[in-house]
Amino acid sequence: MSSILEGVKVLDFGRYIAGPFCGALLADYGAEVIRIERVDGSEDRYVTPVTEDGQGAMFLQLNRNKLGMTLNPTKEKGQEVIKRLVENSDIVIANLPESTLKSMGLDYESLYKINPKIILTSNTAFGTTGPYAERVGFDGVAQAMSGAMDMTGNPDEPTKAYAPYVDFCSASLAAFGTLLAYIDRDKTGKGQRVQTSLLQTALTTTNSLLIEQDLLSVNRVATLNRSQTSGPSDSFKTKDGWILVQTVGQPLFERWAHLVGEEAWIDDPRFKDDLIRGENGILISEKMALWCSERTNQEAIKELEKSRIPVGEVLKAEETLKEPHVIEKEAFVKMSYPTLDKEYPVAAPAVELSDKPGNIRTRSPQLGEHNKQILSGLGYSEEEIEDLKVNRII
Repeated sequence: MSSILEGVKVLDFGRYIAGPFCGALLADYGAEVIRIERVDGSEDRYVTPVTEDGQGAMFLQLNRNKLGMTLNPTKEKGQEVIKRLVENSDIVIANLPESTLKSMGLDYESLYKINPKIILTSNTAFGTTGPYAERVGFDGVAQAMSGAMDMTGNPDEPTKAYAPYVDFCSASLAAFGTLLAYIDRDKTGKGQRVQTSLLQTALTTTNSLLIEQDLLSVNRVATLNRSQTSGPSDSFKTKDGWILVQTVGQPLFERWAHLVGEEAWIDDPRFKDDLIRGENGILISEKMALWCSERTNQEAIKELEKSRIPVGEVLKAEETLKEPHVIEKEAFVKMSYPTLDKEYPVAAPAVELSDKPGNIRTRSPQLGEHNKQILSGLGYSEEEIEDLKVNRII
């Protein structure tokens, strides 16, 4: 079966998450993606090391389905390699500061001169305009500046989300933008530049909070896991663990009230709608906490599910890996790596298509694993490839 993006050629100069995950999303659906790293390996290859030679968990996840190449683009012969690569490619991914793009010859103007049909997809911390354009930043910086961190945790200690959702959302938006540009190229014959930024992505996720603040000046403060605009929506301790319950909307609230024996609350003005329930959320959470304290996780979940109330068990990482639904749904693809003595789980493509679905076919590459294959395909002889290696161009 052919893949949707079969024949699309991508150069991935990305780092960490926002660039590499964009490339992974394209690769999952058939694009040929070449991950290009520094000669000694890019920084993200070694983040959270899990193999005996220091390869990182994040790299093992985000570079599946890719070919691996090393290259020093700052040297003249390195620029020659880039020129050949770009001539034969459709898309360049580079989540690098604007000044770095120019120094590496990866800015859109330089790429356009080589290949007018090229699409450049870049992600920065703050965008390429405005007073912070040259600043560097990570996911947590964007969380902090978007209002999200202030509303997470408690008022005395703003808390960053553990999962780097801004990075992954930026990568997903970058892949979306890249495909838009690719579709447009089919119509116009011209490439273009696609940009995302961590801050703009973060602002997108907190936009409703910011709209409310701008219009109503509510000045909300964090309330741990308790929602301020519905209830009960909070985390609750049971006899043997924790669960998270979320009720939004009148039908759910009424089912919950019947479940816990508080039918009178349905017509109580203190709980007449989601917003008022959020304002009186402490009372609702206290009632739910008492109900949960008399049950185990599974007992509580069984009763809540019977009433069709959204609930989830708060799982540790080791428990998530053993969760029956996760296993039966085949949410992970087990992969092997040359310097690992056991298989590791990579999350399967989250977008499920009924025809021509995405799939994870190959593991992340070892450092420079496909140098010879790629360069040979560009017309380099074995002697030229060896010379590039000796001179640390690759």
